[in-house]
Amino acid sequence: MTNGINSYLLYLTVALGGGIGASLRFFVYQQTASLLGKGFPYATLLVNLLGSFLLGLLYSLIEQGHIEAGVYRSLIGIGFLGAFTTFSTFSVDTILLFQQGFLLKAMTNIVLNVSLCIMAAALGMFIVTLINK
Repeated sequence: MTNGINSYLLYLTVALGGGIGASLRFFVYQQTASLLGKGFPYATLLVNLLGSFLLGLLYSLIEQGHIEAGVYRSLIGIGFLGAFTTFSTFSVDTILLFQQGFLLKAMTNIVLNVSLCIMAAALGMFIVTLINK
């Protein structure tokens, strides 16, 4: 038991969140590719930015006692956002850009994913702090 929630229920919520997150990530990839093309991994950057922001929000909401950790952490934090965001795809996209000779695009991808995702997570945490005042 974790916070009074059956451990099987926690596994179920992770699986449910993961299925929804992975499906939404696929949808974002399809839409982004059709709108912006495949010349730069925009979809990976977008899901990582959104996921970082949302995880920052969720973390602060839990830490500041606005919501219980149990189901929200497993459903949204681990399941949904774990499947929605994708560090592995970011890594492969970057390697492929290097291998194809697109050094500037590869470096831009690294800088944007790392710096903007950290800023997005910080923004999510900051928003909860502002609301809490």
